Amino acid sequence: MNDILGALVGAVFQVAGLLAVAPLLRGGIKKMKATMQMRKGPPLLQGYYDLAKLFRKETVRSETASWVYVLGPRLYFAAAVAATMLVPVLVAASPLDGAGGILGLVGILALGRFALAAAALDTGSPFGGMGSSREMTIAALAEPALMLGLFTSALAAGSLDLGAVVRGALAPGALFRPSDILALSGLFVVLIAETGRIPVDNPATHLELTMIHEAMVLEYAGPDLALVEWASALKELLYITLLIDLFIPFGIATTLAPGPVAIAAVAWVAKVFVFGVVITLVETTNAKLRLFRVPELVAVSLGLGFIALAIRFL
Repeated sequence: MNDILGALVGAVFQVAGLLAVAPLLRGGIKKMKATMQMRKGPPLLQGYYDLAKLFRKETVRSETASWVYVLGPRLYFAAAVAATMLVPVLVAASPLDGAGGILGLVGILALGRFALAAAALDTGSPFGGMGSSREMTIAALAEPALMLGLFTSALAAGSLDLGAVVRGALAPGALFRPSDILALSGLFVVLIAETGRIPVDNPATHLELTMIHEAMVLEYAGPDLALVEWASALKELLYITLLIDLFIPFGIATTLAPGPVAIAAVAWVAKVFVFGVVITLVETTNAKLRLFRVPELVAVSLGLGFIALAIRFL
C-alpha cells in the first residue's frame, strides 16, 4: 500500500513539474531562434501568457461538432500526461515503473494522436481533414521508427521497461555503441516530426498549403486550444527527456536521497537546454521541406532504426 501511495505521489510531482516547465521550453526555443535571426522575439514566458489568455477566453465550437470534437483536446492532453508517468526524469525509474513500458508509452501517444485527428475530422472542415490526413501519413512512418529506436536500447537491457533500460545504461561497463548513434539519429528525426518542427512542419505558419498540426487545430479556440497547445509542449519535452534517458543518462539519480536528486535536476535542465539549442540550430539552418518530401525524411529515421536494431543483434 505504501509503495502504491509513493508511486502516485511521485507521479503527481513529476507530471506537475513537466507541465510547469513545458511552456518554458517552447518559449526558450522561440527566443533562441529569434536571437540567431537577429530579432528581438517574444518574451521567454510568452507561452505562459498565451495559455492564461486562452483559458480566460470563451469556448467557441462549430454547430456541426459532436462529442468527438469536444473529447479530442481532453483525450490528447490526458494521453500526454499519462505518457509522462512512464518516463524516468530525475530518478532511474518512472513513477509507474512496470505499468506499461515501451509498448504502453507508444500506445498512449498513438491514442492521443488518433483522438486529435478524429476530432479534426468531426467538424467537416476541409482544413481539419487535410491536416489529419497529413498527420497520419507521417505517423505511419514515425511510430515504427520510434519503436525500433526504443527496442534498440531495450535489447541491451533485456527489458521493455524504461526504468530498467536507464539502469542498464548506468551499469558499470555500459558503452555507447555505434548502434546507439544510429538509434539516436533516427529518434531525433522522430522528435522533429512528432513535434511539428522545421523541416517537417512550421509551428509558426498558418499557410493552408503547408501546415500539418496547425490545420488540425484551426477550429479550436479558448480552453480547448489551450489544452492542445499545452499537451503539444509537454509532448515535446517528453520526447527530449526520452532521448536523454536512453543515450545520455549520466547524472540521473539512482536513489531518492535529496543530494542525488538535486544533481539529477541540474543535469536534466542542462541536457534539455542542449537539446533546445540543437533544435533551434536545425530550425534556423534548414528550410521547410515540400510536403511530398517529408515522408522520405521520416523514412530515413525508420531505416536508421532498422540498421541500429540489426547491429545491436549482431
